[in-house]
Amino acid sequence: MKLNGQRRWAAAGVVVATAVATFGVAMSAPAGAAPGCRVDYKANSWGGGGFGASVKITNLGDAVSGGWTLKFTFPGSQRVAQGWNATWSQSGADVTATSLSWNGNLGTGASIDLGFNGSNAGANDANPSAFTLNGTLCTGDTVPTTTTTTTTTTTTSNGPGPGPGRVDNPYVGAKQYVNPDWAAKAAAEPGGSRIANQPTGVWMDRIAAINGTVDSRGLVGHLDEAVRQAAGSPLVIQVVIYNLPGRDCSALASNGELKPTEIDKYKTDYIDPIAAIFARPEYANLRIVTTVEIDSLPNLITNVSPRPTAVPACDVMKANGNYVTGVGYALAKLGAVPNVYNYLDIGHHGWIGWDDNFGPTAELLYQAANASGSTKANVHGFIANTANYGALRELYFKIEDSVGGTSVRQSKWVDWNRYVDELSYAQAFRQRAVLAGFDANVGMLIDTSRNGWGGSARPTGPGPTTGVDAYVNGGRIDRRIHLGNWCNQSGAGLGERPKAAPEPGIDAYVWMKPPGESDGASEEIPNNEGKGADKMCDPAYTGNVRNGNNMSGALPKAPLSGKWFSAQFQELMRNAYPAL
Repeated sequence: MKLNGQRRWAAAGVVVATAVATFGVAMSAPAGAAPGCRVDYKANSWGGGGFGASVKITNLGDAVSGGWTLKFTFPGSQRVAQGWNATWSQSGADVTATSLSWNGNLGTGASIDLGFNGSNAGANDANPSAFTLNGTLCTGDTVPTTTTTTTTTTTTSNGPGPGPGRVDNPYVGAKQYVNPDWAAKAAAEPGGSRIANQPTGVWMDRIAAINGTVDSRGLVGHLDEAVRQAAGSPLVIQVVIYNLPGRDCSALASNGELKPTEIDKYKTDYIDPIAAIFARPEYANLRIVTTVEIDSLPNLITNVSPRPTAVPACDVMKANGNYVTGVGYALAKLGAVPNVYNYLDIGHHGWIGWDDNFGPTAELLYQAANASGSTKANVHGFIANTANYGALRELYFKIEDSVGGTSVRQSKWVDWNRYVDELSYAQAFRQRAVLAGFDANVGMLIDTSRNGWGGSARPTGPGPTTGVDAYVNGGRIDRRIHLGNWCNQSGAGLGERPKAAPEPGIDAYVWMKPPGESDGASEEIPNNEGKGADKMCDPAYTGNVRNGNNMSGALPKAPLSGKWFSAQFQELMRNAYPAL
């Protein structure tokens, strides 16, 4: 369903040949025996004047500390559009790349990979032939990567290259990564071994998570393990990008470590290191699926003034623009890595399904997709119901039904929403996103980790036709007190198991939220993660305007968000549908 990624990136082993065909010259890096530095430059064309380039700097001289600057000159009309692992600028044909806060040191013999996407590559444009690092001409030996004859171009692969590139649906024909940290906790629970082999999302919910915490290995550890599990076969690893400044402005339980104005720290200390790790050659054959900043952009639609559901913190984030800026930056940096598939969060049907939320959310997502140097091409798709409980399908009533001439849309449960379940919502949102400007081939994910709603409370047929409320309440699969309830819901169960291409327009059912990890604490728990106790996680809370002033429906004695919650895990297994 996603063809633009295939157009942009050629397959491994033919990248250089493509560049030669486009630029009309054999590719080579500066050669010679003088010490100092070496630069390996490789470019590949995706047609229409667009191209991507990887640049590997190797320091052959004294150690560099406190920052570096790489300079080169384009011999033709090429332009740098966006880059990664450096701050890129261009004046005329002269290009400059300077180090970031985290990669300014370069020891003797050390290398760093950077790169950019470019435009305006003409048929006769050659590649840069001279590079300087901190003013020193880079003349170190390079390994030839291309030879040419008068009639053919021959490519020799030296190392892993850029990997196989993007595919239409990353989940088709691929294994999925099983997080050993989560699996060990699941297997330690009575009966947990039945699901401990399921793939779940890896959450990067704070800067410390990149290097690892007491609860989980770091990102490199996960990716190394993913390579081991892949064993040479295609494998999807799912990573949740979740640390915006002023994160999740409407929920204290998941407020993050970064203050509303700390957008620069978000870029340099969080997104840049993640992108650099993703871009390492040893991970080029993995299919890295990212869920980008759940809950953020939908909050700017539903929880801002003058809505009655407005939250002051969300007004702040709308005014400073850092949600849009941050999401755009994340998409640009991560999307520049050719084996990364970005999926933007779209909330769930019980949040965005109303007419005055649905279209504006699609338009805002398109704005963010084109912010901070990003383009819509960096969005492979969208994900619905992340860490939520909306039923995949409501089997016993549909939006077109009526009782005694009264539409189910007028029931208290549906409340004029246009959708009654996640599948219909996701498929419809995909179409609306295309109308907003996204490519026609975007895909959808649905998080089914906790939306099974099985057990004894699951209805077996339609409700009574004595009234529209009785009909809907008697037959609905989703047994929450209110659609606005989201924290550690009582009665919830595991949903459909992860599955590739289950329905038209749906790339996969996924367990992006690891079952057994809490949504938030029932009461205040001191911590250094920026997470507060949210009343919606307190089972005694009587509600607010955002959940129709209903009880919260939360389980008691819950730990901080992301921490292991044994009682929830047991309840999810007990109420699984399909049953375990």
